[in-house]
Amino acid sequence: MQQRTRIKMCGLTREADVQAAVNAGADAIGFVFYEPSPRHVTLARAVELAALLPPFVMPVGLFVNAASGFIEAAVSAIVPLMLQFHGDETPAQCRAVGRPYIRAARMGNGFDLLDFATRFADAKALLLDAQADVYGGSGEVFDWSAVPAAGVGVPLILSGGLKPTNVLKGIVQVRPWAVDVSSGIEAGCKGVKDAQAMKQFCAAVRQADDFLASTVG
Repeated sequence: MQQRTRIKMCGLTREADVQAAVNAGADAIGFVFYEPSPRHVTLARAVELAALLPPFVMPVGLFVNAASGFIEAAVSAIVPLMLQFHGDETPAQCRAVGRPYIRAARMGNGFDLLDFATRFADAKALLLDAQADVYGGSGEVFDWSAVPAAGVGVPLILSGGLKPTNVLKGIVQVRPWAVDVSSGIEAGCKGVKDAQAMKQFCAAVRQADDFLASTVG
């Protein structure tokens, strides 16, 4: 049976955007704890926004080479927080807090995804993003053909330049467990989301699922 593709919306900074994401059908909401990012929120702000989430919508904290003390503080303040590491964290650093985590993989030329998946085999998922000169997400699409059709033994989250107009194609080609979107649902200003774009994105994901379900068997 074709599984339902999960949807994570990342880089939310406003109450209205959190509510719009939930209403659109997001399964997870990402908060960026990387200060150089224009979508950065403080821990106190993330606590306020996470309090708006209903049951079964997961808060995710995006960290980039963060101090272990800050990660532990975030886990304590937002109890169901899923960790997402987007920097140079080693497997040992990702495991140190003892909480489920997602590890971002930067899909540049020559990147060995199978080796990466072996080293981070205990990750809940690998988030596939384009290679960039900056941390925390590129907003660019990478070559989806670089993802092995047979998978890598760890659930995959497709990210990088996704938007309502291309997410269907990405899901059909890569068949990920989930998709992650940030810039593709923004209203022209980084950190400010567009409620209509959120609805269109989720509708496109469901359309992709329906298409794949129709091809099974």
